[in-house]
Amino acid sequence: MTRSLRKPLAILSVACLHAVLAGCGGGGGGGSSEPAAEQPVTITVAGPNAVSVWNEVATNTINLPASATGTPEEQRPNTAVDLATVHVAIYDAVMAIAGTHRPYAITPTAAAAGASPEAAVAAAAYRVLLGLFPSRAAQYQAAYDTFLASLPNGFAKTQGLAIGAEVAAGILTLRANDGRAVALAPYVPGSAPGQFRGINPIGRPNAFIKPFALTTIDQFRAPGPPALSSAAYAADLNETKALGSATSSVRTTEQTEVARFNAESSNAYWPRNLRTFAMTNRSVAEQARLMAMLWVAHADAQNACFESKYFHQFWRPISAITLADTDGNDATAVDAGWTSLLATPNHPEYPAAHCCIAGALAETLRIYFGTPNVTFDLTSTFTGTTRHFTTTQSLVDENQIARIAGGIHFRTSTLDGTALGKNVANWTLTHNFQPK
Repeated sequence: MTRSLRKPLAILSVACLHAVLAGCGGGGGGGSSEPAAEQPVTITVAGPNAVSVWNEVATNTINLPASATGTPEEQRPNTAVDLATVHVAIYDAVMAIAGTHRPYAITPTAAAAGASPEAAVAAAAYRVLLGLFPSRAAQYQAAYDTFLASLPNGFAKTQGLAIGAEVAAGILTLRANDGRAVALAPYVPGSAPGQFRGINPIGRPNAFIKPFALTTIDQFRAPGPPALSSAAYAADLNETKALGSATSSVRTTEQTEVARFNAESSNAYWPRNLRTFAMTNRSVAEQARLMAMLWVAHADAQNACFESKYFHQFWRPISAITLADTDGNDATAVDAGWTSLLATPNHPEYPAAHCCIAGALAETLRIYFGTPNVTFDLTSTFTGTTRHFTTTQSLVDENQIARIAGGIHFRTSTLDGTALGKNVANWTLTHNFQPK
């Protein structure tokens, strides 16, 4: 479960990406062999478009409560996975028309010349939702009818709809029986020092879901938390104990804000905030491409993270601090009454899922735009506030301190989670969504 001698989880080099991704942030780009200049990028929201509209419809469909019966997706909806499915279908449908980048999986036979990309977006998304969530049509049928009515009738619309429907059918076949319906034995929590103690923890099926880009879900498995007897473990515990306590006297007002800001459910937080990256004045092809990249990286990073979590099954700070007299480490001290600022999620501590996801998304944005200097805003319904970012690294940094200051993770977990996420993103973008 633990390693006394740890090696950091290496982050893959992205040097090989520059040639194939040069110019990717400028509307499609070609196959230039020279790396794109690192010009700062500011995300300016221009308003809704086909890609953002169908992202929102899909999110509202997926995020309904799980059903007792129906498709595996209706019984076990998974926001990141199901949005990734929608967006790779949108991407392949649009790329069949734009022709600037290689398809993710499906090349339709329907003629693409003159087809409407907006119609293709709508049909691809609608058909995927219909296949995954047939009992939730109230969430998307009226939206589809209204959207189609806004498009002029004619050849472009007809062909766009045909392309979207064909791609959706192919993606649904590819993603059928994706592993989420796996039957798992009841979870037996650990009782030894260092072992996770949750009852009926969440997220276990994630480790069995078929990846979108990774070869295997354990491809970038995190190396493991520090040994309980190590100085690194003591440093981790003592930092979270001081900074993440509900009554901490050392946590700053800013750190408290960051912790609470990031406490909103990821199923609502990331769809809403990532949608703004599609609501720009870039082409439909680039909007579709960026969203597919983000959601594939998100889904695989999330699921790889949970595979690591349940492989290592490491205890949470709430257990580690209140049972510190059992860890065999003279540099830790028990505090039986310690509580965390944030409620502890019911899944193993290591690695930190928020950091796995933030690492993947930040790296995706950095690679797509060709620079870490990306300026954007994120919002949280948990605090009702907006936070301003000027680099992709600042997104990573905030997620790391948020989980420590919230009292629900250790620093090693945030660092290794970030590295896992960045590795997933680099692998994803090396093998998918490249220019023709």
